[in-house]
Amino acid sequence: MYPNKEITDMELPDDFDGTHFGLYLNHELTGVVSLFAKDGIAQFRKMAVLPMAQGKGYGKILLQYLIDYCKQQTISEIWCNARVSAIGFYTKFGFVTEGESYERNQIEYIKMQLIF
Repeated sequence: MYPNKEITDMELPDDFDGTHFGLYLNHELTGVVSLFAKDGIAQFRKMAVLPMAQGKGYGKILLQYLIDYCKQQTISEIWCNARVSAIGFYTKFGFVTEGESYERNQIEYIKMQLIF
């Protein structure tokens, strides 16, 4: 996600409350995403695919799995803080933007949501 940062820089206080998914390619962890659900609404965070595996459809596989998983649970809405540069990726799955964009760590983000 942030190749020049340490893994401890990515840790959040509520990480142990989430459900974490990994996509493996040839026994190597290649993609990850974390899901945090409460009261039928879930936020996913930390979605990332190794740089050498990007552009090969692994992010699509990971996100579709996450959507299917949420539909099987008692979740009616999922959302994320998406990089503005990835809006097109998420809209292909039916996500819509909500609110205004903002900047963090010199990257522009916007909230995107999908309601089932």
